[in-house]
Amino acid sequence: MKDIEIAKEYLKEEDVAIAVVKDGKLIFKSNEKGIKPMYTIAMEMMNTLDKASIADKVIGKGAAILCKYMGIKDVHGQLMSASAIDFLEKTGIGYTYEKSCPYIENMDRTDLCPIERLAMDIEDGNILLDRIGKFIQGLS
Repeated sequence: MKDIEIAKEYLKEEDVAIAVVKDGKLIFKSNEKGIKPMYTIAMEMMNTLDKASIADKVIGKGAAILCKYMGIKDVHGQLMSASAIDFLEKTGIGYTYEKSCPYIENMDRTDLCPIERLAMDIEDGNILLDRIGKFIQGLS
């Protein structure tokens, strides 16, 4: 079975928010919402992620940029934004989704997701990681 299929199974069967699979093995999973789990693996597991597959509940452009930065080969999103689809297509990362939307909304669905906003004008993973780090610090 392909890594992406295994990751999708974890997402559904264990009801996690994100599952990362490489060489047939689960290497990370989390129930945390938002970009924090993806940010955590980009910062702490970078050396183990090349050619891994990620299944996530929500993939916006920010998450797509981080996937490229980490060397992810396949991405699945239960919900995926149009800008994420465009970015993944342009960069050659394999992707599937269950539902697409014009953009990812914030948690209370009153505006654009803050990470979508941070990623709007860039495609560089280093810049985005810096922006997300400052955003997360501002929350605590």
